[in-house]
Amino acid sequence: MLKSIEKKPVTYVGYTKNLKNRLKLHNVGKGAKSTRGRYWRVIFKKAYKNKSLALKAEYYLKTNYSIRNKIKNNMHLNSKIKLI
Repeated sequence: MLKSIEKKPVTYVGYTKNLKNRLKLHNVGKGAKSTRGRYWRVIFKKAYKNKSLALKAEYYLKTNYSIRNKIKNNMHLNSKIKLI
């Protein structure tokens, strides 16, 4: 999960095999349309055994704003958050 660096930060959730490259693309304006024009940093990441599990977790985070806000506002607690 990414968080924008601005006065009113927003979050972005996405699946990738190469987090470093994906973050670089978002920060130069070549990522998803909703990420353009912002600078991003990683606030939560988790590895999964396969793509299917990763996409299920991605969907869960995208649709569950209470979990997203907990991660966004309490970054020091991220290691305690359980996903799928």
